[in-house]
Amino acid sequence: MGLPVRDQVKIWGVAGAVLLVLLWMMGDVILPFLLGGAVAYCLDPIADRLQRLGLSRILSTVVITLGALILFVVVGLLVVPKLIEQTLALVDMAPRIVANLQSFLTDRFPDIGDAESTIRKSLVSLGETVRDRGGAFLNTIFVSAMGVINVLLLIVVVPVVAFYLLLDWDRMVARVDELVPRQHVHTVRRLAREIDATLASFIRGQGTVCVILGTYYAVALMLVGLQFGLVVGAVAGFLTFIPYVGALVGGLLAIGLALFQFWGDWLWIVVVAVIFQAGQLVEGNVLTPKLVGDSVGLHPVWLLLALSAFGALFGFVGLLAAVPLAAVLGVLTRFAVERYKQGPLYRGTADDDAA
Repeated sequence: MGLPVRDQVKIWGVAGAVLLVLLWMMGDVILPFLLGGAVAYCLDPIADRLQRLGLSRILSTVVITLGALILFVVVGLLVVPKLIEQTLALVDMAPRIVANLQSFLTDRFPDIGDAESTIRKSLVSLGETVRDRGGAFLNTIFVSAMGVINVLLLIVVVPVVAFYLLLDWDRMVARVDELVPRQHVHTVRRLAREIDATLASFIRGQGTVCVILGTYYAVALMLVGLQFGLVVGAVAGFLTFIPYVGALVGGLLAIGLALFQFWGDWLWIVVVAVIFQAGQLVEGNVLTPKLVGDSVGLHPVWLLLALSAFGALFGFVGLLAAVPLAAVLGVLTRFAVERYKQGPLYRGTADDDAA
């Protein structure tokens, strides 16, 4: 005879609470393992495809690992230094941009030229704040990131963890399946398939869309001569995982910088706007339908809530774990609603129908 449902809920509830406590207490320790697991999960379909082409699992893993390391080194040497350079330059130029905006507004609204004007004071303060705090903020990000993910973890531990997890991924999944209580194995397998489909759509599909659009925006903006095209492309690509936010923020930033750089030469300003419009058309009609699918299963509001909550509770580790945990909670919530609609609390009883 199986355990009563109430006892099962208590056991799994305690297990979930222990997991969250461990995540909170060991955040910095398990960070490279979370990163390695995420990398292995994203690369597992490529390994499976190479196996279907005739390669062994270990040879497929070696090929993928070497390709990923080469790509990482190339990006780290060519792209990251340029990105940091442009970001710092943009921060330093912020007061000048704000001054030009102030002059533009003063010509059209003379009251702003008053030294005691609230708007004038706000614009001056904004420029100085961006310049003074921006560099310190970026330095804090890089210093804290290197304190959490030091060079040793980044170069050695994460690739090693990803390699072994990718090598044993199918065996680990089979082993976990063997440990599932037989009473609930079919339900757990169904939920696992739904969670995997959601994660695959979002992490693999949406992640690929972010990389493609970020690369497109950065290359296109640099080709037209926009000074901070790489930064704008990186920001727009990174925020693309939230529908419309990436294009909105990146588009406004790019057009604002284009107005500052190409003022009077309206052709290039229009070209910058067309670049983002073209990116949105390609994303909506080609990339998202092909790579993500019709339904990701993670509503943008739910995703933002998960990022905010887990980030506040668990820091940088919480941000990494937010999307998988949000997918799990979303699937479990839909399953609970489905069971609720099938139960007597929602449907009532025969006596209720008769009454």
